[in-house]
Amino acid sequence: MPHTLLLIDDNPIQAATRQTILKRAGYIVIALLSPERALDQLRRQSFPDQIDLVITDHIMPGINGSQFVTLLREFAPHLPVLVISGLADAAEEYKDLHVNFRVKPLLPENLLACVHALLESRPSLQI
Repeated sequence: MPHTLLLIDDNPIQAATRQTILKRAGYIVIALLSPERALDQLRRQSFPDQIDLVITDHIMPGINGSQFVTLLREFAPHLPVLVISGLADAAEEYKDLHVNFRVKPLLPENLLACVHALLESRPSLQI
């Protein structure tokens, strides 16, 4: 059964591009433009499948990536998270949040390698 990934990016073009790359690699990808909506749906477990990995942007309106991950960790402490940011300095904001942080641009093969590594190293229990 393929892994289900949740992709959060307020830029619809970047979200669609990453979604296409990941889908072509065989993943089920749910893309959302709002981190608040993503948190709500994760809390309520309202996705059709269990989410195996979250991929999020850092700079987004409303709450940014580190705020999103901080809130996510309250109820999903072991869910793997990949953060992609254009700001290398933002890595410091994720210091104790147990994420994999990567700087844009992230080439498709590097994105897929990060996703694969995170899925392979995840604990057996999620949300």
